[in-house]
Amino acid sequence: MHELTTYQLTLIALGAIAFGVWMLIKGGDWTVDNAVTVARRSGLSKLFIAATVVAFGTSAPELFTSVNANLSGFPGISVGNVIGSNIANVFMVVAVSAMIAPVVFNRSEVRLDTIVMLVATAAMVAAILAGILPTWGGIVMVIALAGYVFYQYKASKLDIDEVEEHDAGGRFPGLMLLVGILTLLVGSEILVQGAVAGGVALGVPEAVIGMTLIAFGTSLPELTACVAAARKGQNDMIVGGIIGSNVFNILSVMAISAVARPLLIDPRFASFDMLAVVVVTLVFAAFLLFVGKIGPIAGGVMAACYLAFIIAQYTVAESLVAVVP
Repeated sequence: MHELTTYQLTLIALGAIAFGVWMLIKGGDWTVDNAVTVARRSGLSKLFIAATVVAFGTSAPELFTSVNANLSGFPGISVGNVIGSNIANVFMVVAVSAMIAPVVFNRSEVRLDTIVMLVATAAMVAAILAGILPTWGGIVMVIALAGYVFYQYKASKLDIDEVEEHDAGGRFPGLMLLVGILTLLVGSEILVQGAVAGGVALGVPEAVIGMTLIAFGTSLPELTACVAAARKGQNDMIVGGIIGSNVFNILSVMAISAVARPLLIDPRFASFDMLAVVVVTLVFAAFLLFVGKIGPIAGGVMAACYLAFIIAQYTVAESLVAVVP
């Protein structure tokens, strides 16, 4: 049996990338349209649906990756995945969405969600400084998340007069919402694996692929859903989705990883990475609490900062490799 040539592997990889992108685009459209329809038909706010159902669904790659990594004895991947995803959610996903169309929102409607995001981030910082998130800490986080979701459910019921008649989704919006989220997850996996295969075929170092494409790939569902929401003018879906995703990443992904097995945290996370996620979260919170709008200029600055963060990570990793004999 003949081995595939570099040319053949590259073509297969490009095909996988193209198919993955198509699935992400379709999945983003289906997710946003049907999430809006579910919200309208159930009498729940779009912000609530985005911050819970959509946010949890798009955080599934982080959850599967982190729990599996911790159980396999690689807790650094679990912690790094959460930190990197929360940074990417704001300085990549929100930034790109804002460059497509200004993200405008009601500050009073997102105040509680923002406070919960800040408290969750503070809990993560405490765990990083302690060097461990014990099982009981993970359980407390999961219980806190359940309480937050329940409270938001009770508080997000709309008056019947507020429910709009027009539906963008199909006949079975709940089912199609799940199909949309599943399509996002499968599409992101196909795209990432295609990119990895292409990188290997072209001789790109595996470490570089892992630091860039894999980390980027777990945030692709959020990115695609938010870009689709930006094109459709559904700002509540963007803001709710990102706040919810950041909260779920800590109180669900990181917490469940600790429930499965006490999460040991490498001391190196207590320096640059922790500072970066705190700064990004505070900047996002400042916009949410005091500004009420994220425009194209702010989005461009955020995207530039994210690029600088990635370059800094690559430079640090490269220097560490250089000093290892």
